[in-house]
Amino acid sequence: MKTVFPTKSEITRSWFILDASTAPLGRLASEAARILMGKTKPIFTPFLDTGDHVIVINADKAVLTGNKENQKVYHSHSGYPGGLRTDEVARVRAVRPVRLVENAIRGMLPKTKLGKQMYRKLKVYAGDKHPHAAQKPTAMALKNALK
Repeated sequence: MKTVFPTKSEITRSWFILDASTAPLGRLASEAARILMGKTKPIFTPFLDTGDHVIVINADKAVLTGNKENQKVYHSHSGYPGGLRTDEVARVRAVRPVRLVENAIRGMLPKTKLGKQMYRKLKVYAGDKHPHAAQKPTAMALKNALK
């Protein structure tokens, strides 16, 4: 029996919309990562990019559970001595709210060239408007959404 791998012509890419205000950030990020990787499709192959495009709206209203709003800290280091920089969630949300969602989803994708290719299919917007109406995106409801 031969193993059949999908070719470029067999891979069809759909567009999905996820609303960041309806579910906790981690659940939103894991579902978006699954769609970007193509794990929701029957033709999923780990070493090929078979995923779809994802549009995340209302990123400025992303929900963090527990006390993460006050305690969670993002670290980055320049590589030089004393180059550690920390940002609290409240400051990141005030300066660039899209970054919260982008970092959460990027962290759940593979750390390879293939992961970067998958990440390019992600579009995140702070409000509920987006310029991708021509692609006819499908709204997707998340499991365990907030009430």
